Amino acid sequence: MKLAIVGYGKMGRMIEQFAPQFGFDVAARIDTGQDISAVRGCDAAIEFTEPSAAVVNVLKLAEMRIPTVCGTTGWFTELPRVQKAVEENGSALVYSANFSIGVNVFTRLAAEAARLLANDAEYGAWAWEIHHCTKKDAPSGTLLKLVDEMKRAGYSRPIDVSSNRAGTHPGTHEIGFDSAADTITLKHVARSRDGFARGALKAALWVADKQGVWDFSEVLFGR
Repeated sequence: MKLAIVGYGKMGRMIEQFAPQFGFDVAARIDTGQDISAVRGCDAAIEFTEPSAAVVNVLKLAEMRIPTVCGTTGWFTELPRVQKAVEENGSALVYSANFSIGVNVFTRLAAEAARLLANDAEYGAWAWEIHHCTKKDAPSGTLLKLVDEMKRAGYSRPIDVSSNRAGTHPGTHEIGFDSAADTITLKHVARSRDGFARGALKAALWVADKQGVWDFSEVLFGR
């Protein structure tokens, strides 16, 4: 299967490294500012760029009917427009705040804890993350997703949100609940970017023969 990599930075190069393990031959490498038309004829594309470029890239890929995995965050306010374009063109898209399988499991655990404590007013909650200093968005899309899932689970009290940017840290996310009696802390620590690359390739393999729009959690756990 032919794979296009849109955004040939650190993540793009890592995806290329692991692509053969998922049955992909990298047929196109599109760096920032380059013409995206070279992806024509590919079976799937993986997009990892930056928020200002992601929407334009995904819309162009939808027009070319290239099933796409978008790992860029910070653009989800444009999701309704992107979803409409993908569906109108009969294309496919998998998006996510985080393509780590572990993070998606962690998100479910955080939501379940929030549900269990939703009616226990003595427990206050916080959400915190740290990433490398070159990450564009803060708080991370993953942290915002975690907070959103906690609220969807019924936790309606304030959740204190904070983030840090320093060094080369690949990413740590922490959810906590505190009361006068005790503290509950849930934490996910990424050791490297490998998990993100492998998750994106897993999604690309899954979406290559489909039409529609999915969150990566739906790929893993069902809709």
